[in-house]
Amino acid sequence: MRLRGLFLSLLLVLGVLVGVPASAGTGGATVVREQQLSDRLLELTVRSEAVGREVGVRLLLPKDWRRAPYRKWPTLYLLHGCCDGDTGYRSWTDKTDVESFTARTNVLIVMPEGGTAGFYSDWLNGPAWETFHLTELRRLVERKYRSGHDRVVAGLSMGGFGALSYAARHPGFFKAAASYSGVVHTTYQGSRSTDLVTGIVRQTTGDPFALWGDPVAQAGTWAAHNPYDLAGRLRGIPVYLSTGNGEPGPLDPAGSGFDGLEQLLGEQTVAVAERLRAKHVRVLTDFYGPGRHTWPYWERALHRSFPLLLAALN
Repeated sequence: MRLRGLFLSLLLVLGVLVGVPASAGTGGATVVREQQLSDRLLELTVRSEAVGREVGVRLLLPKDWRRAPYRKWPTLYLLHGCCDGDTGYRSWTDKTDVESFTARTNVLIVMPEGGTAGFYSDWLNGPAWETFHLTELRRLVERKYRSGHDRVVAGLSMGGFGALSYAARHPGFFKAAASYSGVVHTTYQGSRSTDLVTGIVRQTTGDPFALWGDPVAQAGTWAAHNPYDLAGRLRGIPVYLSTGNGEPGPLDPAGSGFDGLEQLLGEQTVAVAERLRAKHVRVLTDFYGPGRHTWPYWERALHRSFPLLLAALN
């Protein structure tokens, strides 16, 4: 009996040592590679069941992350725009000063891949980006990188859509949301906006309806993701909106032409701001007039919105 007890104990110990995968409890996401690019910047390769492949994530660690090994950290999810291939998660750190700008803050910044045109959604026929970001990745950064339960979200263009749609679809998950030149009203003026979304999806997948279906036949699915239609669900958190009007502005190179995309997104953003105010949502807007759909304006928007985001976390 004593030998049998020792044998069973040995089996239990071995089960603890080798039988539990490193991803246990992370909801289908596993870090398969981790590379330290600088003192604060980590690049992860994450295997996601929801997306069905390996995807990239960059993290900017809080300045005191290593000095306080048991502390949980307030977290900013910073979302990229469309059409950067599978490296969109690198764009904020490659194209802006976010790393140096946040060097003195104690906020964990999570910059996940969202697909070339993933639109921060679980597709009708395709990857489940929403599940990856808000379930799999959220659990992973909580367990492995000590993300806390105080979260805010911000993004540019397609990421601006993601920021507002995620915050509205999951009340209480984020304490503030910010959109910079965001695709925030996907049915604004009918085909003028739906064609933008379906056109981007068609270019990347070949099936314009794989995301939310046909805009007419499946209008309910479109509305269930559209920040304009979900405006009332943002009541209780501050929302920051910034956009230009497409005319060449002070941060554009000399000789730049008119930008019709920024004009359209500017109109969408104005419509969403009016809708949010009608629903008694706290809104701070920066409708700065001349400005095109380019990175210098989004870097500036992050700077200008950061006090609101930090205040919500604190």
